[in-house]
Amino acid sequence: MSHPHPELAPPPPLPEGGLRVTPLGGLGEIGRNMTVFEYGGRLLIVDCGVLFPEEEQPGIDLILPDFSSVRDRLDDIEGIVLTHGHEDHIGGVPFLLREKPDIPLIGSKLTLALIEAKLQEHRIRPYTLEVAEGHRERIGPFDCEFVAVNHSIPDALAVAIRTPAGMAVHTGDFKMDQLPLDGRLTDLHAFARLSEEGIDLLLADSTNAEVPGFVPPEKDISNVLRQVFAGARKRIIVASFASHVHRIQQILDAAHEYGRRVAFVGRSMVRNMGIARDLGYLKVPPGLVVDVKTLDDLPDHEVVLVCTGSQGEPMAALSRMANRDHQIRIVNGDTVILASSLIPGNENAVYRVINGLTRWGANVVHKGNAKVHVSGHASAGELLYFYNICRPRNLMPVHGEWRHLRANAELGALTGVPHDRIVIAEDGVVVDLVEGKAKISGKVQAGYVYVDGLSVGDVGEPALKDRKILGDEGIISVFLVLDSSTGKITGGPHIQARGSGIEDSAFGDVIPRITEVLERSAQDGVVEAHQLQQLVRRTLGKWVSDTYRRRPMILPVVVEV
Repeated sequence: MSHPHPELAPPPPLPEGGLRVTPLGGLGEIGRNMTVFEYGGRLLIVDCGVLFPEEEQPGIDLILPDFSSVRDRLDDIEGIVLTHGHEDHIGGVPFLLREKPDIPLIGSKLTLALIEAKLQEHRIRPYTLEVAEGHRERIGPFDCEFVAVNHSIPDALAVAIRTPAGMAVHTGDFKMDQLPLDGRLTDLHAFARLSEEGIDLLLADSTNAEVPGFVPPEKDISNVLRQVFAGARKRIIVASFASHVHRIQQILDAAHEYGRRVAFVGRSMVRNMGIARDLGYLKVPPGLVVDVKTLDDLPDHEVVLVCTGSQGEPMAALSRMANRDHQIRIVNGDTVILASSLIPGNENAVYRVINGLTRWGANVVHKGNAKVHVSGHASAGELLYFYNICRPRNLMPVHGEWRHLRANAELGALTGVPHDRIVIAEDGVVVDLVEGKAKISGKVQAGYVYVDGLSVGDVGEPALKDRKILGDEGIISVFLVLDSSTGKITGGPHIQARGSGIEDSAFGDVIPRITEVLERSAQDGVVEAHQLQQLVRRTLGKWVSDTYRRRPMILPVVVEV
């Protein structure tokens, strides 16, 4: 198996007749999915998603793929194929279209409806091409065929990309539920037909490659939900992804059966479910869904609230309910259902929300104590079955952390894909398909781009490091007044601490040391403000470390008069 090396150089020009594949997100992580295909000097992008921040990225709203490798080639982009409507596949589109708004978007009806609603908020009207399974479209030099796949959102598609260099098939996110709620199966017949033609490079979803067996059908959740609804005596509050139409459908069905009314809470939930209902993907009995403002007129045992926040996001509705920071107040006897999986890295945040809800008397039902979630990604048994159908000549695991990518690669090897034709890459690693063989040819920049409020890319790792220090250790400010003509200190040092746990009065012990160091530096002719700041920072920092074993941020301010 070929794999990346940290010292990879930028790739050479693409050999004539070759197909270049560059993942800019989604490899080594769950989210931020984006893959660039290049042939004949033209580019086709598959997905453009976001990654949600973790605790060590304070203040960050979203994490985008790095567009720098395509920024100078925006005119070469033929289009963006969107495999489905989840945020980790479409959330970055508005930020790329800000740079060139007329890049065409290609996707299914529901996927395009979701991204168009999102783009309205950014005041972008996109060019779109609606496709469905079985459609074949020529997009520049790329001959694209779309294949139905089953996932945790309707209308998901895989895409087969034909070029003179060979055929690449990108699965998007998929599983092989044999009893899907909407009756839309993963089209194994189409994949078998593509296999007969010859799949030169298969890019396959790795998320569940470590999980043995097959994913249970989505419909298995229905009986569990009915049991929860039957036993609930007060309100039922369900937290789910705002795009999980199949899961919401089952909630609506259970609510209708048990005589409850449903209200959607949260802007994205209201928007997405409205779109799904208008397009016919969500079947809503008349009178079942009501406005949240009318709930006060209903008895608790007739109420169901559907909200966001299943991943413990601090600003989502469920987290705010747990923190008593929401108009909906959790009371003793309420039932809360977390109808989703735990995205890796979110575990602490989710359990914090569960504890907060339990504190107020809620009965919390989640994946750990009831079967209220099934995955949207193929497990190892399904992937083996899939590879035996597709028989790819080259395999490139995508969408997953390192452990998922390697597990997926091993599954491919078990089904007969030669080890030297399995490419384990990471974000930014360039893979070229030349004369029927895929191999790594270099690496481009593919780091994190942080969105912080209206700022995109302005916050980097140094700023995040400073934020962590401020959050963990606090800050100490030192103010000095310097006579610029003599170099002597005429005022201060005055020291103030915030968040460090050190009382301002304690600094009386270190002020004489700082004064001594500054007087010595003046005698040596050191009068430049920046140098004096460094002297103060070192002196005070050493004292704090020796005395308190802490490392707060130290901010010296020298005012010259």
